[in-house]
Amino acid sequence: MNIFRLAGDVSHVVAILILFLKIWRSRSCAGISGKSQVLFAVVFTSRYLDLFTVYISAYNTIMKVVFLSLSYATVYLIYMRFRSTSTSEHDTFRLEFLLIPVVGLSFLENYAFTPLEILWTFSIFLEAVAIMPQLFMITNTGEAESITTHYLFFLGLYRALYLANWVWRYHTEGFFDQIAVVSGVVQTFFYCDFFYLYITRVLRGSAKMGLPMPV
Repeated sequence: MNIFRLAGDVSHVVAILILFLKIWRSRSCAGISGKSQVLFAVVFTSRYLDLFTVYISAYNTIMKVVFLSLSYATVYLIYMRFRSTSTSEHDTFRLEFLLIPVVGLSFLENYAFTPLEILWTFSIFLEAVAIMPQLFMITNTGEAESITTHYLFFLGLYRALYLANWVWRYHTEGFFDQIAVVSGVVQTFFYCDFFYLYITRVLRGSAKMGLPMPV
């Protein structure tokens, strides 16, 4: 554990909470890709199948429960509780374009050819591309609510902080997880364009409010 990983985990939880609370308080899931949320639920499920068989620490167990609970609760809100408010006509990304390559890579690139290890590898690869339906949806509609952009910002920040965590661990422990690092770089790449749009949007908002521009 180091400050980068801890900050990354906090950013990840904040991102998911922002999205969940946005849906709950507005009673609407408009502009949110249900497909991305289903993919994230699959990511956490396949990664944390060892929840009841492997104990690492209280922190690790709590985080697993939090991610699983929030991801399934979000999917429930989108597809059950507030289904009538969804904009599914814009959520049209074809998931097979992601799932087929990810499944294939999971069998070809892993550290041990065992069910749990393959599922862990699958979760790492899938997480790298799970946000694509959401980004595709924003591209289709040409707009995104402020809350949705905050969600994406913190999700991207989580990935960037985890890259810093891996650099730190490599220099202090000699630890290097090739699968996780490569997937993390790919995922961060998807957020680069969004980060630019997010920052310029914040700057434009500050200018309109007459606030001083960040130096």
